[in-house]
Amino acid sequence: MSSHPVAETVASLIPRARAELAELVAFKSVADFDQYPRSESEGAANWVADALRAEGFTDVALLDTPDGTQSVYGFLPGPEGARTVLLYAHYDVQPPLDEAGWDTPPFELTERDGRWYGRGAADCKGGIIMHLLALRALKANGGVPVHIKVIAEGSEEQGTGGLERYAEEHPELLRADTIVIGDAGNFRVGLPTVTTTLRGMTLVRAQVDTLQGNLHSGQFGGAAPDALAALIRALDSLRAEDGSTTVDGLPGGAAWEGLQYDEEQFRKDAKVLDGVELIGSGTVADRIWARPAVTVLGIDCPPVVGATPSVQASARALISLRVPPGVDAAEATKLLQAHLEAHTPWGARVRTEQIGQGQAFRADTTSPAYRAMADAMAVAYPGERMQYAGQGGSIPLCNTLAALYPEAEILLIGLSEPEAQIHAVNESVSPGELERLSATEALFLLNYAG
Repeated sequence: MSSHPVAETVASLIPRARAELAELVAFKSVADFDQYPRSESEGAANWVADALRAEGFTDVALLDTPDGTQSVYGFLPGPEGARTVLLYAHYDVQPPLDEAGWDTPPFELTERDGRWYGRGAADCKGGIIMHLLALRALKANGGVPVHIKVIAEGSEEQGTGGLERYAEEHPELLRADTIVIGDAGNFRVGLPTVTTTLRGMTLVRAQVDTLQGNLHSGQFGGAAPDALAALIRALDSLRAEDGSTTVDGLPGGAAWEGLQYDEEQFRKDAKVLDGVELIGSGTVADRIWARPAVTVLGIDCPPVVGATPSVQASARALISLRVPPGVDAAEATKLLQAHLEAHTPWGARVRTEQIGQGQAFRADTTSPAYRAMADAMAVAYPGERMQYAGQGGSIPLCNTLAALYPEAEILLIGLSEPEAQIHAVNESVSPGELERLSATEALFLLNYAG
């Protein structure tokens, strides 16, 4: 760690940060109120609101978003004429999954082997603590040099879009010159990384019908058109021999320019079985960050147990298509639907229906905020340079904010490096990463103000 006074302050605040993260992790703030009481999410929201008030934030409010959850907002005024920076994190968490699979209780922050374990420790309650640490370090070293807005979302993991809708209805609320999304992570521990692209996605349901009803496979099989076979053939047409995604008219050959993802490391991270090949062509980074990827998420057809010797009259599938930056998700949806219709054989009837969509995101890495972040990371991570990574997944809020504030610069950083095992059992955060990234954020705000 560097000896910058801001970094020294952050280091001195880590014991307090651990105590606070333990309080926050103790709330079972899963935004699925059939599984977990609403009071747990409300408790976490109030904790965040109280923490902001304690730091001198004004206008602290619990925003009732259209999906029935609450986001916490606060404003901390800076010097007159200063720029405005929005800091984002979310306090809701994924369910713990199999509680028996955890080595320590999921909602009890537990230290072992130099990491802190608990649901949300990295994703993204740790992100809330990171923002608080950065602001405290600045206040102890001459003050916060910009206007700060904080937004802590309450339903990010549910994907129900409450905060996106709220932001669209109140477009001035989150307006800022720069937005720091604290919900990403370093490529690996100790390698400072900004996530500069996110893939968009579309979900399509396809139904194939060939007969008025199922038929005896002995009496009719061989001439009667089988809906399940037709569906399988249509789905198979979405991939080339090597497993690359092939949707007619959809570009699939883009290359990734930033940080590369070692193939052996990827095999390990993805837990690929020995002897099984990776699919697609190009580098791993090309495949997961710069190119489209189709996945069949589910098929409705008879289960193996209890199946009868029948030719199927109908079958359907749910198909996900991740689309890279530069490709419009709505256009990709149309291409996917047209492809399925064109590649369903034997004149079988096919109906496709779009049931979800999010646009891809690409940051402008030449902007002043990126230079300010690169300089901050070089100080907080001595001897390392800021790396650019992509993310194969989607953060719909990024696109909402990019559309609302086209002039704003958006940076994605955070605590969810691979060892954090977010969304899995035994999620954890590295206290060293929390310290370095909190210092990074504080130094970034100083550089950016300058």
